[in-house]
Amino acid sequence: MSVLWPDALQERLQALIRPGDTLWWGQATAEPLTLTRAVVAHRHALARHGGQGQGRLRVFVGMGTSDTLQPAHADAIDFFGYAAGGPHRALAQAGVLDILPSHYSHLPGLIDEGLLPADVVLLQVSPPDAQGRYSLGLVHEYLPAAIRKARVLIGEVNPAIPWTHGSLHLQAGDFALLVDAEHPPLDQARSAPGPAEQAIAGHVAALIEDGATLQVGVGNLPEAVLAALHGHRDLGLHSGAVGDGIAALAEAGVLTHARKSQDRGVGIGGILMGGESLRRWAHRNPALQLRETRYTHDPEVLAASHRLAAINSAVEVDLTGQINSEVAGGVYVGAVGGAVDFLRGAARSRGGLPIIALPATARGATRIVARLSGPVSTPRSDAGLIVTEHGVADLRGQTLSRRVKRLIDIAAPEHRADLEQQAHTLLRQCGAAFS
Repeated sequence: MSVLWPDALQERLQALIRPGDTLWWGQATAEPLTLTRAVVAHRHALARHGGQGQGRLRVFVGMGTSDTLQPAHADAIDFFGYAAGGPHRALAQAGVLDILPSHYSHLPGLIDEGLLPADVVLLQVSPPDAQGRYSLGLVHEYLPAAIRKARVLIGEVNPAIPWTHGSLHLQAGDFALLVDAEHPPLDQARSAPGPAEQAIAGHVAALIEDGATLQVGVGNLPEAVLAALHGHRDLGLHSGAVGDGIAALAEAGVLTHARKSQDRGVGIGGILMGGESLRRWAHRNPALQLRETRYTHDPEVLAASHRLAAINSAVEVDLTGQINSEVAGGVYVGAVGGAVDFLRGAARSRGGLPIIALPATARGATRIVARLSGPVSTPRSDAGLIVTEHGVADLRGQTLSRRVKRLIDIAAPEHRADLEQQAHTLLRQCGAAFS
């Protein structure tokens, strides 16, 4: 283990990273900026040094919060990953991001089996505690699987990163290199919810009972839903992403985890995606544990969770309940992600709510459609409750013809007549009646 000043970083990275290596790091707010920017800046040297011939680097790409990765960097780096959210959308638009169409919950197993190589892991960690344990800070997710497989761990110690409880902590000897962070942590950008998002949040909040366990997706809409839950009591948390709205609920006394059937008294998450208030709340908080994807997305754990309300979004939903969460306007903008895992878990949970929430239109075009414009990310057999600003369509136990009617009822009024006309042809092709 070494502690290094940044001006010598290139030399040490060249000694540790080999041409052809596959690199992993925390996605979104968990990106170790000092290290990732150094890799990008010195990518040509890292891909060609050491007398081993030329070998492009490979980088696994998750959700993006920074502008570190740019299409121009594909001159020495091959990008592949499961998501194209945020700034990483530019990689997809430029055609330099090779998409892995995998369930998020499958990533650790793919790493363990060697189907996804992990040679070098770059980590943003908190300062050590009194026992010398470095916390992964903002994230667990699939990184523990990559850490177990990696030849090299390189850490960036950031004093602004919270020390969080979880299933994995590291000692100094686990790292080949430790450096001091040059940058503050990344904040997840948020914007104020508009009228449609506020209406959707109201509909979703009305469905959730006191004592429910929450799973929320990423973005402004889930945060709007959390803001609408401040009148509830004894809510719990079991989620992949944890945002600012979760911290606000906890500090308001709403999120107590008191009625959870799994991990009672403790909230479970995979990654913290928010700002300074979220980091402050999470620091040394025994009521929060960050866990690996194997646990946050475990189907048996989800099914056993008390009244699991899984709240996720989508690009569009067709009239039979098929869901596209990946492609909009011909561009990859999302991911298969963990929505299917959580929707199935909520469907099996006693009193659970498998919810997909989305505005009825985008730039004037309907998002309740007769035919999807992208892939089927979630099959109609896993669709539960679809929510727009115009209401709730409960598809559970409903035939195709009844689904069509319920989904048209929550489409934007100006698009309903056209959807009804298209529905006749659609249902004839499905062998169903529509009247």
